[in-house]
Amino acid sequence: MFAFYLMIFESESSYHSERRVKFEWRQPPLESIVLAENLTKKFGDFTAVDSVSFGVNKGVLFGFLGPNGAGKTTTMRMICCVSPKTSGRLKVAGIDVDKNPRRIKEVIGVVPQENNLDPDFTVFENLMVYSRYFSIPKVEARKRAQELLEFFQLDEKKDVIIERLSTGMKRRLILARALLNNPRILVLDEPTVGLDPQARHMIWQRLRELRAEGVTILLTTHYMEEAEELCDHLVIIDNGKIIAEGKPRSLVEKHIEGDVLEITTNENIASYLEENHVQLHFEKVENKIHIFSKNPEQLLRDIVSKFRIESTLIRRATLEDVFLELTGRGLRE
Repeated sequence: MFAFYLMIFESESSYHSERRVKFEWRQPPLESIVLAENLTKKFGDFTAVDSVSFGVNKGVLFGFLGPNGAGKTTTMRMICCVSPKTSGRLKVAGIDVDKNPRRIKEVIGVVPQENNLDPDFTVFENLMVYSRYFSIPKVEARKRAQELLEFFQLDEKKDVIIERLSTGMKRRLILARALLNNPRILVLDEPTVGLDPQARHMIWQRLRELRAEGVTILLTTHYMEEAEELCDHLVIIDNGKIIAEGKPRSLVEKHIEGDVLEITTNENIASYLEENHVQLHFEKVENKIHIFSKNPEQLLRDIVSKFRIESTLIRRATLEDVFLELTGRGLRE
């Protein structure tokens, strides 16, 4: 068993306390299709991924969450054998990344953050050219390409050049391309970034269908709703370390005290809570106070009886609350 501690110091805009969260990693089951143990990546003196350990079981959708620069994409690049690890152990589909990276690349499909489609080719030609990297026979490649275009609702755009596609269509085509070699593992690095809600939900549905067919999916995303909707299991990474791991809802229940009561900021309310509800965790967010409570209705009645309130909201705690609780609200560059 490996363990480390994360020290979290609340800012003055929140309640004053020091909390210590213990995260433990245990050896995953033998069916893990991706297995990392003390995985580390350094660039000179900078440690981008710092001795992380995790296991991804077959047929699940596994998420990597974290602020910008946390180490998510670097971890993905090591899994895809694009960037060599510095130390530790990493096996993908039962293969050590140091021993046979070419074989690993044959069984994975990759969707990068950026659009890297060939602008000189049509939609169909992009797929056919890509099929050559895997030595797929031409007849079989044409069959797979047509099936994937229908699966992602792009068959009507088959002969359209790339620059005439919308952003959502390009992302769907990149997903289709990643599936051309019938991968056992699909690696998605922010696949829905910049998409409108309709396109995002369409891709979500396709990912659910792929998971149901037994494809293992690794996902990085900055959309907490996306992670909560799709992921069977996830890790939160910050400063190159895993600081939390579990099912989305389990993480919410573990790190957030019940529901969230939002009240328009009133300095007197903050002082009152500090003096009379010392067990409660609350934080100031712009012009509001977010109070985490198991009994928000009762707490609201208590506050309303003593203060004039402009607006209030009681909502269910979300994965975004957990993410901000563990990684903070400061911007990362």
